[in-house]
Amino acid sequence: MSSNNDEEKKTCGERSPEFVETKSRTIKFGTDGWRAVIADDFTFVNLKKVAQATADYLNQEMNKRTGETIKVCVGYDTRFLSDKFAQITAEVLGANGIEVLLSDKAVPTPALSFAVKTEKLDLGIMITASHNPPEFNGYKIKNASGGAADISVTQKVESLIGVTEPKAKALNVAVQDGSIKVKDIAKVYVDFLRSYIDKKAFKKSKVKVLLDAMYGSGNSYMADILKGLPIRLTLMRNEINPHFDGKGPEPVEQNVGKILGRMKKEKFDIGLILDGDADRIAAVDSKGNYIPPQKILGLLALHLRQDKGWDGGIVTTICGTTMLEHIAKDLKLQLYETPVGFKYISNLMETKNILVGGEEAGGMGLKNYIPERDGSLAGLMLVEMMIHRKKSIDKILADMEKKYGRYYYLRSDFKLKSKNYTLNPSQLKVDNLLGSPVVRIKDYDGIKLICADESWLMFRFSGTEPKMRVYAESKSLKKAKKLIKLGADIINREIKYS
Repeated sequence: MSSNNDEEKKTCGERSPEFVETKSRTIKFGTDGWRAVIADDFTFVNLKKVAQATADYLNQEMNKRTGETIKVCVGYDTRFLSDKFAQITAEVLGANGIEVLLSDKAVPTPALSFAVKTEKLDLGIMITASHNPPEFNGYKIKNASGGAADISVTQKVESLIGVTEPKAKALNVAVQDGSIKVKDIAKVYVDFLRSYIDKKAFKKSKVKVLLDAMYGSGNSYMADILKGLPIRLTLMRNEINPHFDGKGPEPVEQNVGKILGRMKKEKFDIGLILDGDADRIAAVDSKGNYIPPQKILGLLALHLRQDKGWDGGIVTTICGTTMLEHIAKDLKLQLYETPVGFKYISNLMETKNILVGGEEAGGMGLKNYIPERDGSLAGLMLVEMMIHRKKSIDKILADMEKKYGRYYYLRSDFKLKSKNYTLNPSQLKVDNLLGSPVVRIKDYDGIKLICADESWLMFRFSGTEPKMRVYAESKSLKKAKKLIKLGADIINREIKYS
């Protein structure tokens, strides 16, 4: 287990979560787990309650397995106190008769998920707030296959919070009696990714790659995966810094100026950007142009189908790009659409033959792997695509847009005072957007207004923060920007506090 230094403590001032009085606010799981501000709602006291509820859920659900021990893996990222939060989680689970495998260091979320599957465990818990600002931490639950736990699991855990008084067993005692095992869970993950890539092709290439780890737990793992191969990999922001330069470790364009500046100047062939727990990806071409996740999903579908010869459906979310409809049709593949949240994609990957699934935030899941997103693997597949096609990522992207259309996809987030706001389809009495008639409305997760010219505007409340997300897409960048502005005007006029 790593320890946090004095610099890390500055992230949250001098407040210690150990002694902060528990708030009365209800602990809720959002789109991807429970997230809250450290030393505010994310305290040791509250964490113990959630861990105890998880233990109660496991013991209740699996009490029919006579004589079998329930087994759980606990991992953590590089955020402030994540290692301590993971230890406390393990101590609570261990005291409830559950056998715990505790990571010995910070790991990517997909490494935790992979360990759950390969070790044949019942559940995984990852201490991470993913892309959220540095003052946050979080608690993700993974199912036995390594995928995101669905709402039926998180709702049951929620319902048990506070029912049982938490109990814990000190780490040193639990290690001695075998209820907690501290282990390197990353090695098998690295070994598998090395076997997943086409090493024969990689051995013939000297592609120059710049990886921005954004101070997250993806830090040096890609270097381990590519060890001994001629790929020229350079790492940046791969040291531990829980302050994350003052911004959330989210691979969106406004957060990645440092890598954009280095790409053209230092003549890299491709830049890859991971989020805080390395399960999401964005990219940069050789000229320093940002490649958003929406386009990455299209590139991955083309590579896996055309270069590797794999089949299966493509999964996108309600706020996915229209270009994927054209790609799926051309490749003669089924296109599935889900609500926002990778857990929905994960569920499909467990029940359907899925080639690739992805979300606009950069989470990509690939066939012949766990039903989980993995930023490092997605990035490696982009490099592999360049090697197979013997083209720059710039040229590959241009070829894709020439064939399937160039779409400009924008998102803007608007902060709210709380999550207690409503915006209903009935409020949006809009029959056209900037002169183009609205021909379809989707409202099963947010509100999406789709126009005859394939442009669209969408509103959706964040599942993890008090924000309204406004999305827009058009074949014209100018129109996409105007749609975002129109969306802002509509929010100011129509959003209601409930």
